Amino acid sequence: MPDYIYLLENRLSADQQNALRQLREVAREAGTLLFLTGDAIRDLTSGHAVRDIEVAVQANALKLKKPIEKLGGKIWGEDEASRSLYLCFPGTVRVDLVSTHRREYPKPGKPVFHSASIQEDLRRRDFTVNAMAISLNEGSFGLLMDPLNGAADIEARTLRLVSNYGFLEDPGLLIRATRYIARLGWDLDPRTKQRYENAKLENVIESLSAHDRSQELEQIGHEDEGLKVLRALEAEGWMKVLCPAWISAKADEDKLTALHDLRVQLQMQGVHPDMSAAQMQLLTARMAPKDLSALKKSLLRPGFVEEWNSLDSLAAGFAKVLLNKANATPSVSYKLFTTHDPEAVLWLGFTSKDSAVKAKYELFLKTWPEARQRIPYAQMQEMRITPDLPTYKDVVHQLFLQLIDGKLNTPEEIRAFLEPHSPPAPPPQVTIKRTRAKRSVEKIKEKSFDEEEEPEEAVEEEDLDDIGGGEDEEIDLVLTLPKGDELELDLGEEEEGDSEEGDEFEEGEEEEAPVRKARGKAAPAPKPAKAAGKNAEEPAPKAPAAKPAAAAKPAPVAAKAVPAKGKPKPPKPEKAKAAAPAAKKPAPPPAKHPAKPAPAKAAAKPAPKSPKGAQVKAHAKPAHKSVPAKKPAPAAKAAKPHAPAKPAKTAAKKPAPKAGKKR
Repeated sequence: MPDYIYLLENRLSADQQNALRQLREVAREAGTLLFLTGDAIRDLTSGHAVRDIEVAVQANALKLKKPIEKLGGKIWGEDEASRSLYLCFPGTVRVDLVSTHRREYPKPGKPVFHSASIQEDLRRRDFTVNAMAISLNEGSFGLLMDPLNGAADIEARTLRLVSNYGFLEDPGLLIRATRYIARLGWDLDPRTKQRYENAKLENVIESLSAHDRSQELEQIGHEDEGLKVLRALEAEGWMKVLCPAWISAKADEDKLTALHDLRVQLQMQGVHPDMSAAQMQLLTARMAPKDLSALKKSLLRPGFVEEWNSLDSLAAGFAKVLLNKANATPSVSYKLFTTHDPEAVLWLGFTSKDSAVKAKYELFLKTWPEARQRIPYAQMQEMRITPDLPTYKDVVHQLFLQLIDGKLNTPEEIRAFLEPHSPPAPPPQVTIKRTRAKRSVEKIKEKSFDEEEEPEEAVEEEDLDDIGGGEDEEIDLVLTLPKGDELELDLGEEEEGDSEEGDEFEEGEEEEAPVRKARGKAAPAPKPAKAAGKNAEEPAPKAPAAKPAAAAKPAPVAAKAVPAKGKPKPPKPEKAKAAAPAAKKPAPPPAKHPAKPAPAKAAAKPAPKSPKGAQVKAHAKPAHKSVPAKKPAPAAKAAKPHAPAKPAKTAAKKPAPKAGKKR
């Protein structure tokens, strides 16, 4: 749905808006309601040029005559029966001020008028596209009233009768329908078309009222293409009823074309004349004086006839002013063209044969407009003279007048002219910088936040170690360290163990037999993890460290489940490194390949010196290098893959004095 406030502010000319503004002031002082109705709503919505304005007032419009004349409006005519005024405001803005009413037709073509509300007034209209209104009152300005869905017919470009008996009661609608079809190019609704043909066959046009006859005759001259409408009415046979002496052959078609071309050129330069009177002069150029006089007397608005008759005098007055020596300056002459009566400017340019006048028109229409191309819009932008400024249009106009006068020929002169109109530069943008103290505080907060997250990661590691471990599987991996300071940190062993890990993965098949034998001795039961834990607790003087070493071998399976962390915890490698010497002291069990003591070395990692009798927990993580991950031992099928993870926790819970007893 279109925004009708926007249409009122942008589709109407400045003179038309001024006329509506004055009528709103008159209605406000009189305490009445005012509505824009009729052709103007249709043209605003459909995109056509708004020619005539009709305003409905919920009061007696005849009583508003004096206030309107005080505001500069001219009374071109009035109708007592319908209580309507025909007005003309500056700029030749034609306005029909009508009182809201409804009609009754006791006989065809003879209406009886009754006062009514705006809703009833809209329902007595001719076509649905004209039965719309826009409120011009405060509090509801721009509100659309469309009781008959005329907006849908406008969108469909269709003319539909409001009343099924419209053509029979008001024969003037036959002529109006033909005129709308010629002007708008719209079609009649199928039912309306059928009623049109029926009324035409019944010859109801003979009941045409005198009011409708005078209104339709004058409306031909107000059309944008009067000759086209005249030919359409003549083709339908309506001109025989309106004015038999007026036919299309009486018009001067070539001059009408030239008149339209001149009007377009003037509009491009900001002059907007109403060519109704000039067009009527050319449409009746070849009529007999007697018939022409009768035609003028039959028109609806006497004020329009006066304007028609005064065309030549208006043109002569403008020529006298234009050729005055005081107005010889180009800028002054340009102002005369744009501020004088537009109808006089149009008619003088069309009819004058004076060479001086023609030269002035040539300058105004062709030469002076070229100076607009020399307006330095880029320089104005640099000087902050933009369209956002309230005085922008005035500055551009004054600059244009200076250019057509031959001034401002250099960039320095143009800059000097524009400098007073240039607004001051905006203040520099203030940037707020954060101090270093605030940044350091944020860094400290970030560090503390990272430190808080580390314990949570450790807890997650322990939880992952518990996954897959049986509830009943417990392994005691408590080992004792030999007396004295025999253990030394061997940092190279860790690197050697890493390199041997790759070799063990390649020779996985060769390592299967020793692993099976070792596990067979340490785990005779179906649950090797449990058996290993029990054997570790019993004292074995002959091979004290062989069984713990064998029990430590299932640890790689649990270590495999632990995700590798970016930052290894320092306590974990120390415990694993401390357990290495215990595995080195006893002789390893006999194997097929005795030359490769990889399992024992893989478990050995450098550890710091510990005091005597220190008890260390064997962590499962370092031991995972000793067992190949590709082909696990067959005995692992009976045991769960993550069995040693939970026993590591159980071993940590064993008290330290137990190791002393073993010794």
